[in-house]
Amino acid sequence: MIRMRIAGGLLAVATLTAVTACGNSAPAAHAHASTSASAVASEHPTDSLKPLLQQDLPNVKGKTFTSAIVDFPPNARAAPHRHGHAFTYAYVLEGSVRSKLEGKPATTYHRGDHWVEPPGTHHVLAENTSATKPAKLLIVVIANPGEALKTDDPK
Repeated sequence: MIRMRIAGGLLAVATLTAVTACGNSAPAAHAHASTSASAVASEHPTDSLKPLLQQDLPNVKGKTFTSAIVDFPPNARAAPHRHGHAFTYAYVLEGSVRSKLEGKPATTYHRGDHWVEPPGTHHVLAENTSATKPAKLLIVVIANPGEALKTDDPK
């Protein structure tokens, strides 16, 4: 897997600046924080997803652009999940996150690193590598309108 750095986090800054400037955009109605009963009951806290901007793509009929922040408290782990038929891009804003996509090795990403998840990818591991410091991702999702941003695996 090729890992690239975006100089100075320009994409993240540009996205966050654009979102801040668009104060009239409402959070995505179909997005949800990933808080399952088993995750809360486990030894690890869970991640939370906060949508920033959702907008239909004017030049790509039938697709929606959504950006969101995923917060990982210290020692947090996301439940295994999928992003449906969406193309997902993740950029580490803060801390370090270990991620494993089905069929690929686990990789630790640090501030400024990023990865993509093709449609249908099973994300089997996503966790904050620190027991004392938070981690934060900016995600960008290109999906079908109305499709859930994240669906945790059934228990």
